[in-house]
Amino acid sequence: MNMKKVLSLLAAGAFAMFAFAGCGSDQAAAPAGGDKQAKVLKVGSSIDFPPFEFQDEGQKEYQGFDMDLIRAIGKEMGREVEIQNLGFDGLIPALQGKSIDVAISGMTINDERKANVRFSEPYYQSGLTMVVRQDEEAIKKFADLKGKKVAVQIGTTSAAEVKKIEGVEIKELNTPADCFMELKAKGVDAVVNDRPVNDYFITKNAAQGVKTLEEKLTAEDYGIAINKDNEELQKEINAALKKLKENGEYDKIFAKWFGEKK
Repeated sequence: MNMKKVLSLLAAGAFAMFAFAGCGSDQAAAPAGGDKQAKVLKVGSSIDFPPFEFQDEGQKEYQGFDMDLIRAIGKEMGREVEIQNLGFDGLIPALQGKSIDVAISGMTINDERKANVRFSEPYYQSGLTMVVRQDEEAIKKFADLKGKKVAVQIGTTSAAEVKKIEGVEIKELNTPADCFMELKAKGVDAVVNDRPVNDYFITKNAAQGVKTLEEKLTAEDYGIAINKDNEELQKEINAALKKLKENGEYDKIFAKWFGEKK
């Protein structure tokens, strides 16, 4: 998966000036309060997709947006959350075999998967977004890129999609970091990449002098996958997710990983 490759590069040290690595072990997160034994919510995730799920050096628990979100959902449901690290291709079979209750792993909702599992309401919309310099006024949407220079990571969906825009001069570079450095050096007018790559880079590195534009060139929704037979759990997950969005907890989790919610 293209985006998994891009985001894994971020966590593996693709940014020479900002490094973070992964090691450690799994954990269970229990809901607050009470001595009653909470029913366990067994969660599967492929822990190789930062900033959604990864294991940071020196941390016992799995980290990431998805991890914080599913723990918050479990707490809202009054369920203890146990997270298993599974290969991405094994998540749907694990749901079908009922060895896990839900899977959360940056999983795009599509018709092929919906034939095999249920999905929660979307909790994150990915897609390609654009970053420009803070003082850039001539570029406000993708249509404004005609006649401009754009940096993309070589071999990515971003590169393929930007090539479809007429009149754009494309500069293909090795890593997202290279693209941002080229933008700040004024070698290009914009950077196009997956939304979480752009937002996470800016948030984690406190990048100054750049801004992300709201328009998306493509869009795809991520959802929490649930066994096809478990309509009741789907309703519970959706109710908890709705509550987190209403009480502001979702926005706090989002801001932690991607900056202020757009």
